[in-house]
Amino acid sequence: MNREKLISEIKRKNSLLCVGLDTDMEKLPNGIERSMAGILEFNKQIIEATNPYAIAYKINTAFYEQYGAEGWQCMADTLKLIPNDCLTIADAKRGDIGNTSSMYAKAFFKNMNFDAITVAPYMGEDSLSPFFQFENKWVICLGLTSNAGSKDFQILSYDDKPLYETVMEKVSHWGNENNLMFVTGATKASDLKSLRAKFPQHFFLVPGVGAQGGTVKDVCDNALTDFGGLLINASRSILYASSEHDFKEKAQAEAITLRDACALALKNH
Repeated sequence: MNREKLISEIKRKNSLLCVGLDTDMEKLPNGIERSMAGILEFNKQIIEATNPYAIAYKINTAFYEQYGAEGWQCMADTLKLIPNDCLTIADAKRGDIGNTSSMYAKAFFKNMNFDAITVAPYMGEDSLSPFFQFENKWVICLGLTSNAGSKDFQILSYDDKPLYETVMEKVSHWGNENNLMFVTGATKASDLKSLRAKFPQHFFLVPGVGAQGGTVKDVCDNALTDFGGLLINASRSILYASSEHDFKEKAQAEAITLRDACALALKNH
């Protein structure tokens, strides 16, 4: 999905919502078998419940990779369930020496046909450049993350500014606004405003809304653009809105609440 299509879907659905499919077998609701088939059925119902309100789905590959070949198949089958009007993201956080990253890029972009992949920039330009070689695909680079450990490296001062800013500035020259996004955590909403000023045309993938404490309003107040510019991710708050048989209805209700918050921000921007 290219930039033009993504922006058109944001406008059509009046939404910025990205649903994270971080499906945990141990948290499947009552009535869903705790098996690979159960994960796939659960994902199917979540996608059906949320698709009218979502512009993207993010599959955290670790939740599937842990099961080996069966998990990879479940991930592939889940990907097929996602309608074409939504951006598909492999939350894989890959990044290695050039020839290895080339194989990762082929795996997720060519073989599995994801629209986007999250990457870690620590090893430098040659570790990310292979991902930029695919047309109409997106590289989503870690910037300022929402986890507690982000303070260990990301906010350290380098050249009179936080290290994450230096990283994002450098990476921005390797791609462009048509193929590069940044991960910027919702729990760091106070920093989003300055990042948006520095990167006015790039999309931000924003985790941390819902279970981690971030809010759609805070994110949009600080980083919304005329073209949208945000993919606001919610995972646990949607997936596990209920542990009972009404999980699909409760997931839909949570998705509508988040979409409505996005729609209000878009209207008022």
